[in-house]
Amino acid sequence: MSHVLLRPVIAVSLLTALTGCWFSERVEEFGGPTMGSTYTVKYVRSKDSPSLESLKRETEAILAEVDQQMSTYRDDSAIEQFNQAPAGTCQAMPAGVLQLVEAGRVLHEQSAGAFDLTLEPLLNLWGFGPKARAEKVPTAEQLTAARTRVGMQHLRSEGEQLCKDVDVQVDFNSIAAGYAVDKIVQRFNELGVTRYMVEATGELKAAGKKPDGQPWRIGLEAPQDGQRVAQRVLDVDGYGISTSGDYRNYFEEEGRRYSHTLDPLTGAPITHKLAAVTVVDKSTLRADGLSTVLMVMGTERGLAFAERMGIAAFFVTREGDAFVTQTTQAFEQLFAAGDEQ
Repeated sequence: MSHVLLRPVIAVSLLTALTGCWFSERVEEFGGPTMGSTYTVKYVRSKDSPSLESLKRETEAILAEVDQQMSTYRDDSAIEQFNQAPAGTCQAMPAGVLQLVEAGRVLHEQSAGAFDLTLEPLLNLWGFGPKARAEKVPTAEQLTAARTRVGMQHLRSEGEQLCKDVDVQVDFNSIAAGYAVDKIVQRFNELGVTRYMVEATGELKAAGKKPDGQPWRIGLEAPQDGQRVAQRVLDVDGYGISTSGDYRNYFEEEGRRYSHTLDPLTGAPITHKLAAVTVVDKSTLRADGLSTVLMVMGTERGLAFAERMGIAAFFVTREGDAFVTQTTQAFEQLFAAGDEQ
């Protein structure tokens, strides 16, 4: 999915609690640029925690590795080297790349094709990809030509190699950030940091309590152009969150709005009324991918799919000038006490 990466509204209290005679637990924060966007880390620093500088180095090393392996915006990345290779190529790939390909294949099969890692030629054609032309509606002939280079069936793994039958181009923008967040929190747990909120390009995971005993509170944005308003606030502990929406990355032509979210089955932007959808899952990678799946499907089909699969999801649908929200049973079971804003 080249999906818009929506920045959750993060409510974090910086109150501290005294835990010893000389050391007070406190929330530390750092961040910086990553993947064409930004990342933010907030964590509870205890007496035995690594220093902020050390954690920042660990975090940025992981983000740099993900970028080096999976970015389609740099010619020297592992996946871009593969993308530039001709049809029939088999190329050795890092374990992380192969993991994402497999995760993409699972999502593709579960969603009956609503998720596809090989959409880059179409994204570029519509003006949303890393090598995009001007934002403009393509001709039928251009669409037909681009679709011959799209399809998960043309991509396969053979041991440590990734192979392609036709000139496909892989785009991990739908799951790379979620994967990066999971890698970072895995490293934090190894270092004994178990209370944190880690966010990268809008995908996030939070765990534990703050020093005042309060949970990390995550606000889901209302889909209003040019504004950031929390529509519902969630208390999060041990879950990843991803939101996909169509209200920030789009273009208009002859009075019609074209979303950056493409339906792999048509090769064209989605046309339904779903404005945004949030998925909550133990795996941030999976939440990242599933939010794209549901955004492609739309409210009716997506809600039925999410209920069937036990997915915790929050849908925001346009109804005239207003928005209607719907949630799955799994979502309400997690956040029964959530406050509507």
